[in-house]
Amino acid sequence: MMELKAWREKRAKSLRVLSEEAGVALRTIMRLEAGEFDPRLSTVRKLAKALDVSVCELLGEEPKKGRG
Repeated sequence: MMELKAWREKRAKSLRVLSEEAGVALRTIMRLEAGEFDPRLSTVRKLAKALDVSVCELLGEEPKKGRG
């Protein structure tokens, strides 16, 4: 989760606040920020919602443009 810490800091949220708002364990967020493992999609969605960003933004990816 490449951009988690950057977005959390940009939104001025502490680890504890993000944990509470997203419903994700504090230790899980700490481990994600440290790059210790890859999160489940459901966890990414919860964190993105709490940070008010898209899943693509949180993952540091550009959204793919539709055809035509």
